[in-house]
Amino acid sequence: MSIGKRFKKISEMVEVDKLHSFDEGFKLLLETATAKFDESVEVAIKLGVDAKQSDQQVRGSVPLPNGLGKSIRVIVFAKGDKVKAAQDAGADFVGSDELVEKIKGGWLDFDKVISTPDLMSTVAKVAKVLGPRGLMPSPKVGTVTQDVAKAVTVEKQGKLAFRVEKAGIIHVIIGRKSLGEEKLKENYKVFLDTVVKAKPSSSKGIYLQGIALSMTMGPGIKMDVASSQAAI
Repeated sequence: MSIGKRFKKISEMVEVDKLHSFDEGFKLLLETATAKFDESVEVAIKLGVDAKQSDQQVRGSVPLPNGLGKSIRVIVFAKGDKVKAAQDAGADFVGSDELVEKIKGGWLDFDKVISTPDLMSTVAKVAKVLGPRGLMPSPKVGTVTQDVAKAVTVEKQGKLAFRVEKAGIIHVIIGRKSLGEEKLKENYKVFLDTVVKAKPSSSKGIYLQGIALSMTMGPGIKMDVASSQAAI
């Protein structure tokens, strides 16, 4: 079956304007996972914030109980005794200037970047490469730290970092199809709870305005916000 025919078939399974309950939405989500590869599960949340205002930024990170369903490649900017600490914790690559040169040369074979505070000036040399890809280390999400061993361990287990975009939308991947319905539900609940707790005090009105789930190759499934909140 061609991609176009497959997408048309699974799209017919989803009522465009229907809001699905927590259980109903995840059941339907897995039914739309018909691609031959291990599809990612994507979540989009529309927030009632003005993301252009500095006091209404929503960002953070949370370790997901079941990981992200894939091997996370972590590099660490560190020197001295921090190098061995990072390596012992399972970092894929550890260094400083040599990592900068590799990245400048087009190397991007990693998913997360951690740095000790003293090497952030070194990391800044490739900020234009890392920043747009959401890879720049930040103290707010625990990736700028002296405790590189702990940071590597957490990232390897599958820590999810998120931030609201200018349009007021958070878009993340919470795992892969192979995790199964129950584990995906657990990841979703932990992520949603974290977003709810990150509500800015200056945000007025309805905070969670819409939620949609989708597989990499599937249509969006609109979720009933109240049902999802009740499941947390």
